[in-house]
Amino acid sequence: MHLPRPQIRFPHLPTAFTLPTAFLTGVLLTLCLPTLTPYFRPYLPFLYRSWRARNDDRDAIAGAGLRTGKRGRGRGITLEDHEIQAQEAEAEADSRDRGSKATADPKTERIGEGLESCVGNTPLFRIKSLSDATGCEILAKAEFLNGGGGSPKDRVALNMIKTAEQQDLLSPHTGDTIYEGTVGSTGISLATVCRARGYKAHICMPSDVASEKSELLLKLGATVERVQPASIIDPDHFVNRARSLAARHTADPIIPGRGYFADQFENEANWLAHFEGTGPEIWRQCGGDLDAFVAGAGTGGTIAGVARYLKGEVGEGRVKIVLADPQGSGLYNKIKNGVMFNATEREGTRRRHQIDTIVEGIGINRVTANLEAGIELIDDAIQVTDEEALSMARWLVEKDGIFVGSSSCVNCFAAVKLAKAMGPGHRIVTILCDSGTRHLSKFWAYAGDVNETTGNQVKEIFGQGG
Repeated sequence: MHLPRPQIRFPHLPTAFTLPTAFLTGVLLTLCLPTLTPYFRPYLPFLYRSWRARNDDRDAIAGAGLRTGKRGRGRGITLEDHEIQAQEAEAEADSRDRGSKATADPKTERIGEGLESCVGNTPLFRIKSLSDATGCEILAKAEFLNGGGGSPKDRVALNMIKTAEQQDLLSPHTGDTIYEGTVGSTGISLATVCRARGYKAHICMPSDVASEKSELLLKLGATVERVQPASIIDPDHFVNRARSLAARHTADPIIPGRGYFADQFENEANWLAHFEGTGPEIWRQCGGDLDAFVAGAGTGGTIAGVARYLKGEVGEGRVKIVLADPQGSGLYNKIKNGVMFNATEREGTRRRHQIDTIVEGIGINRVTANLEAGIELIDDAIQVTDEEALSMARWLVEKDGIFVGSSSCVNCFAAVKLAKAMGPGHRIVTILCDSGTRHLSKFWAYAGDVNETTGNQVKEIFGQGG
């Protein structure tokens, strides 16, 4: 039970008695204080706490809008302990400072929700050796650092799934399965994001892609079908196989859930992922200061989405968009001459899958819906041979410690060729798509080990195809 503190009231004395009494009291205190101080010292903390409690009560009454008494009462002389006040002020300032830091520091502002939050916002960095050798600033968007499947296809996979969910074509944790035909990276990204969002993945891929890709898919819990290489007009082409399996799943009442064909080549959620993500990120990271963007095309989503943002949305047409194309692909001729062809086969009649190259992930002999979305914005194309890509692979490891896959090496070599054509002083951005660990059994088996005897010289690697 809380009892009110007793209050000592002194009788009201006339002013004639008050002034002499106060003067006499002051004299006595001055003379006796040194002698009496040791006796009163133990009571000082108690007196201070009592004074603080009385002030707290008065503040509470004032905060409630009440008066403390007649005019002038309760406003007597205030004794202050400056040392304690200083300590309290410092503690309050520290607390306020910690609060402001917690609000301002981006590291403490937001905690991501699930693996999906690790997709996007990848770093942009200067490739030192290529920039120094060309006199241009060659910047790489490190898409291999995406936190899902470790490639730009993470953005695509996540956007395709989200779009399908919004259209009520997918429902998590119902047995719905996503089917896709891919040479690797999209399948890996889909398998990863599927697990994160409550779906199963069924991936169809050519039997001649690097074996580590199918092994990784199996570790991610995906069903993997490796099919014989075939033309896109063949029903057994890996993309057509995935499409038919998705339709069969949906039609079968015995199989739980629905089948959804992701259709990365024709699904416009692909290029939109780069229009809404990759393009704006590059623009912000460059501060709006870039001269060219170089990238290869498999589905065409990356170059189309980025081109539509950098050139059509914010760049006022001044950013040059350049396609990097591996040998055997028809896109180089499509951009240069307006017709897709090669020396031996007409467009659309090729009986083998895609193109004859050791490069995986880019290069194609048809115009997809995703590429169509931005093909008119592509200014030029640069063709890169397998030997040039292999030379760049070894160069990047030896000079910069960058270990990437085949499509990234094509992009970088094309960026070097463009830098030579544009001349020093320009800023060129390209994409590093995935890690070299996904290309050990094929591309890097041709590239070989990198050591001190690799012997790449600037004049050799930059002189090829010059």
